[in-house]
Amino acid sequence: MNSEKNATPPSVSWAQRNSNVYLTFNVECEKPDIKIEKKLVSFKGICAPEQKVYEVEIPLYGEIDPEKSNYLNKGRMIEVVLAKERQDETFWPSLTSDKKKHHWLKVDFNRWQDEEESSDEQMNSDSENMFSKPLPDEYEFNEFHSSSNEEEELPDVQ
Repeated sequence: MNSEKNATPPSVSWAQRNSNVYLTFNVECEKPDIKIEKKLVSFKGICAPEQKVYEVEIPLYGEIDPEKSNYLNKGRMIEVVLAKERQDETFWPSLTSDKKKHHWLKVDFNRWQDEEESSDEQMNSDSENMFSKPLPDEYEFNEFHSSSNEEEELPDVQ
């Protein structure tokens, strides 16, 4: 088990809403081993480009529902949505139950929302968007641009 001694915790960012906790493992890992349990999330994988072993166990502050939780490998990062066991639960004061300051853990301010600002509507749409299906084949990027912009001629550069 020499590789476990050399394993490094990956950079992890987190945020939360009323009923979900969001984790992002900021590593490029093709086939990570991620386990989601009621009070623990574990990550292990050999990650590109240096083929380094990353491993971490995160003891969670509160309980989550593993059946409603999921993750998505986006290539350069792995995003995890953890569904809190109790949907009406207040915000966790920290991600981990050990309440230590971990050098590999930081707050994801892009996703963070204060407890009084959180709404179920926005929270549900965030979860749905994160795991949405790929765009259909008939999707065209040009649908977002008006046809007048496409027909405009640009002046010659001198």
